[in-house]
Amino acid sequence: MNIRKVAWNNIISSPLNTLLSLMLMTFGVGIISLLLLLNNHMQEQFQNNIRSIDMVVGAKGSPLQLILSSIYHVDNPTGNIPLEEVNKLTKNPLVDFKIPLSYGDSYNGFRIVGTTHQYPKLYEANLAEGQLWNSSMQVVLGDAVSKITNLKIGDEFFGTHGFDENGHVHDNHSYVVVGVFDKTNSVIDNLIITDLKSVWKVHDHAHGEECNHDHDHAHGEECDHDHNHEEKDAHDYESLSNDLMITSMLVKFKSPVGIIQMPRKVNETTNMQAALPIFEINRLTNLLGFGVKTINFIALIIMLVSGLSIFISLFNSLKKRKYELALMRVHGATKIQLIKLVLLEGLLLSIVGTFLGLIISRLSLFIISILVNHNQKISNIEFSLINNEIWLVLTAIFIGFLASLIPSFITYKINITKILSNA
Repeated sequence: MNIRKVAWNNIISSPLNTLLSLMLMTFGVGIISLLLLLNNHMQEQFQNNIRSIDMVVGAKGSPLQLILSSIYHVDNPTGNIPLEEVNKLTKNPLVDFKIPLSYGDSYNGFRIVGTTHQYPKLYEANLAEGQLWNSSMQVVLGDAVSKITNLKIGDEFFGTHGFDENGHVHDNHSYVVVGVFDKTNSVIDNLIITDLKSVWKVHDHAHGEECNHDHDHAHGEECDHDHNHEEKDAHDYESLSNDLMITSMLVKFKSPVGIIQMPRKVNETTNMQAALPIFEINRLTNLLGFGVKTINFIALIIMLVSGLSIFISLFNSLKKRKYELALMRVHGATKIQLIKLVLLEGLLLSIVGTFLGLIISRLSLFIISILVNHNQKISNIEFSLINNEIWLVLTAIFIGFLASLIPSFITYKINITKILSNA
C-alpha cells in the first residue's frame, strides 16, 4: 500500500477543509517569514553602513535624526555647523580620522553629498568606470543612481534644493559626472558624491566662489589641487575660512576612551551635538523590536489556529472514513500503517502551507522592493532560508505533527469488528 498516495488522495478529497488549513498555515508562516526577512535586511544595512564610525557631530536636535540623516541618509538633517569649530574640536589626539559631510540637495530623489575622498574609501567603494572628482562640480555616482537615472560619464545635470524631486532647481550651476562606483550594498549606492566645494558653490558660500577664481589666485590654487591622497584631501578643509558650514562630521576614534570622553565634551561645551551610532541604532531596533514581536505573536497564534484547523479536518475525516480504515485493516494494513497515514496527512498540510508561506513572503518582499522609494530599496532578496526561518519551518511542521497525534491515536483504537458489523 502506497501510504503517501493514499494520504494525498484523502487531503484533496476534502478541498474546503484543506484550503482553510492551508490558508491559515500559509498566512501565519508568510507573515513571520516576511518580518524575519525585513529584520534581517534592516540589520545588515545598519551594520554595513555604520562601518567604523564611532561618533557623528552635527547641529543640536534629535540624536537619532542626526544618525539617520548622516549615515543612512533617510531623514532630514538637523541643521548646519561651522566647519572651523568642528575642526578645532576633532583635532583631539583621540581622533583617528574625520569625514565632513555637506548635503541638502538632490537629483531625481538621490541625495548629493559633498565630502572628501575618504568617504568612499570608508565604504570600500571601487570605481566601476571613470575617476574620483578632482575639482568642484564633478560627481561620482553610486551604482543604483547610475542605473536608475541612466546618467553616464560626461553627462551634466542640475541639483534640486531639498530632497523633493519637485523642489527648486539650482540651474545656475551644473554638475558633471566623472565616475561611477561599483555596487557596495551600502548607502553609497544611492548617493551622488562630490567635493565639499561643490555644495558651497551651489549655495553661494563665499569660499565656494573663491574656488572658481583663476589659478593665480592664492586660495584658488588650494581649491583646485589634486585630491589623489585622502589625507591631503581631508586636510584641505582645516585651513579654510571660518564662515563655511557643513552638515555633519563622521568621526572614528583611536581607542574606546574617545567614545567615553568626546561626546560628553561636545554636548556640554559647544552648540553642537554628538551622537553615537551604535547607541542610537540599538535604541531604534529596540523600539521597532516591540512591534515586530507583537506581529510575530499574532502570526504564531494564526499558525496555532491552523494546527487546530488541521486537527478538526482530520478528526471529522476519520469519522467519515472509519469503515474505509476498517476495510484497509481487513486487507492487511497494520495499525502502524494507519497511524502513519493520518500523521502524514497532517504533516503534508503543514509542509505545503509552510512552503507556500515562504514563497509568499519572498514575493511580498519583491513587491515591496519595487514600491518603496529607491533610497530604501531592498537590493538583495534572500531566496535561501535564513537562520531564524529554519526554526520557523520546524515549528510549523511540529504544529502539524501535534495536530495529527489525537486523530492517529483514534485510528489506533479502531474496533474493526464493531465498525463492520454496524455497516
